[in-house]
Amino acid sequence: MSKNYTVAVVGVGLVGKEMLKVLHQRAFPAGEIRVLATRARTETIDGHDYAVVPASDEAFDRVDIALFAGTEGARGASQQFGWSAAERGVFVIDNGNDFRMDPRVPLVVPEVNPDAMLNHRGFIANPNCSTIQMVMALAPLHREAGMKRVVAATYQAVSGTGRAAVAELRKGIRSGTDGGQFAPEVYPHPIAFNVLPHIGALSEEFPGYYSEEVKMMLETRKIFGLPDLPVTATCVRVPVFNGHSEALNVEFERPISAERARELLAAAPGVEVLDDPAAAKYPLPAEASGRDPVYVGRVREDKSAPHGLDLWVVSDNIRKGAALNAVQIAEKAVEMGLI
Repeated sequence: MSKNYTVAVVGVGLVGKEMLKVLHQRAFPAGEIRVLATRARTETIDGHDYAVVPASDEAFDRVDIALFAGTEGARGASQQFGWSAAERGVFVIDNGNDFRMDPRVPLVVPEVNPDAMLNHRGFIANPNCSTIQMVMALAPLHREAGMKRVVAATYQAVSGTGRAAVAELRKGIRSGTDGGQFAPEVYPHPIAFNVLPHIGALSEEFPGYYSEEVKMMLETRKIFGLPDLPVTATCVRVPVFNGHSEALNVEFERPISAERARELLAAAPGVEVLDDPAAAKYPLPAEASGRDPVYVGRVREDKSAPHGLDLWVVSDNIRKGAALNAVQIAEKAVEMGLI
């Protein structure tokens, strides 16, 4: 990475701020970092001051890489500016949901399917946070034994919804502890001391499924290039500030033992195995928060299905599930000579 790049970060919510932190922490070769948002202001993030300027087509002039920090389910900035920026020669990496299933747009997790970037048109999509950590755990096992079916149940933190949801959980905890009540505004029901099997809007294409569940199903198929892979998910919002957890049940085409699965996962880049249930050692969102890896534990053979495994997967949804993965896409694009 001998060249210094001009990088634009679009949006300074939870994900945008984390993108800026990750760019500095990983010493990405950025000669200039521009921060674009809806209004002009100054933001201090991780000890660095940024002059935020309003996003416009002209703001992307002479920008090499643009990271769009759309949060879970967010729409807008990449719809308005993404393709026009790409037409100006900007390498666009979009964390939003708008173009993930667009056939023109590679959907990339660098440790899993970097070759998909070779077909880019100047626009790469970051998968959904829950999809990213799942495919990170599935990829080394799939290479060994071939996936046959995936069943996922998620336990997703409120940070995935954004700052207002984090504030609502804090308010709900205080109110519940004090014996008070308040009307939730972000979620349809109180999230404190509760779980909500409801993330996103109901799908018309998949009746009964919410959009987060559909994302996991369709994105997983696209990332692995398996359009007919049976995948189903139940996505649940839980009263955790940060860090998503997932219970995965996976059936494979060929035999794979729990011991072999642990070996493969331990050798996989970006994955750490924490699996000693007798000593109560397994991944926890409280410990994964603020860290880069995808953590896997509770690896065990499913005796109810041939060639089946159960896994418990935890990761920081704002970091690897969004900001870090986007920066890693930029790093891989530089490494591959695509920028």
